[in-house]
Amino acid sequence: MSRRAPLDIVVVGAGVVGAAAALAFARDGFNVALVESRTPPAWEPRSTDSDRIDLRVYAFAPDNAALLEDLGVWRDVATARVQPYRRMRVWDAAGGAELAFDADAFGRRELGWIVEHALLVDRLWKALPGAGVQLHCPDSVQSLEQDESGATVRLDSGLSLRARLVVAADGAESKLRSLVGVEASRRDYAQRGLVAFVQSERPHDATCWQRFLPTGPLAFLPFADDAQAPPEALGRTSSIVWTLPEPEAARLLEVDEAAFLRELQSAFAETLGELTRVSRRAAFPLRLQLAKSLLAGRVAIVGDAAHAVHPLAGQGVNLGLRDVGTLRVTLAQSRRRGADVGSGDQLMRWARGQRSANAVSAYAFDGLNRLFSNDSVAATLLRGPLLGMAGRLPPLTHAFWRHAAGR
Repeated sequence: MSRRAPLDIVVVGAGVVGAAAALAFARDGFNVALVESRTPPAWEPRSTDSDRIDLRVYAFAPDNAALLEDLGVWRDVATARVQPYRRMRVWDAAGGAELAFDADAFGRRELGWIVEHALLVDRLWKALPGAGVQLHCPDSVQSLEQDESGATVRLDSGLSLRARLVVAADGAESKLRSLVGVEASRRDYAQRGLVAFVQSERPHDATCWQRFLPTGPLAFLPFADDAQAPPEALGRTSSIVWTLPEPEAARLLEVDEAAFLRELQSAFAETLGELTRVSRRAAFPLRLQLAKSLLAGRVAIVGDAAHAVHPLAGQGVNLGLRDVGTLRVTLAQSRRRGADVGSGDQLMRWARGQRSANAVSAYAFDGLNRLFSNDSVAATLLRGPLLGMAGRLPPLTHAFWRHAAGR
């Protein structure tokens, strides 16, 4: 079994969160290795009609755009293809007032950006070599051993990596989390999130729309125009996330395009007029999952390995990148003090504080989903007035946005 020179940090998992973590630590002067089982496909500005386009998009928050800007990546992302959104509209199908957010009220040009998963991964990976990150791909973790001075990660390739800290960013089914014996509380929602791109008769107006239905929330997120789009189609592409009971999601994946568009148009109350086209569709299972600790010896747990939340607020990747941002600050402080970055009270405080912050967000999203994915009389009578009250109290509206924006 071959060994490499000791490292400061090994990051396992190179999706958005893992790649950002490795890049951030390397930019801060740490000696970093990154382990990933698959090379991601190169991003291309494909049309939303393409069968090869990645359907995963994120409502990217300003604090995480600032993180990527600091890492030298955000400009490359923003100039490739992003859609700023200036407004949000949230309302309940049962009636009542809407909750509205507007960038002008917060003194901003935009509230955030709709960004493709594949584009983020592509630009982060392109930045890794220049930062000096050692990339081990394709490769996977076989075993992990820890002692007082460090941790040894053994890979399927036979390599053995020694580091002071290991960061688990290997997804909701994290092998590293299992290897260190950290359990995760989990509740399946018996729902799926159906995703696709659609074209609408009326423009999206740089607005994120969310309508709460008894079966679950339906979100329309504005998406950047295809380069080849004719003038009459500009500003009319949206990414949808439709939360549905599992049998209903399975049915809607199978119906033909015309039937799907009719049902979607009705569920969205024709807010953007007639829906004229839909891309391929996919659906993913939804669950609430929280790791019971974010630290086990010299292993820190971040991203989906630490938490999986309901997509209604579009906060999953934002929470994961906040794990990275706060861990980055903690490690920099430890190094300035001359402390071991893989152990100590500061790392334990990071784990407790970040898990608490993640739990507050996860249970808040869970509570909203329970309240609004519910056709009981009491819940129906309560929902509209609650949204209306929040909309009539600017301090409360500002507090909601500041939380979502990481401020």
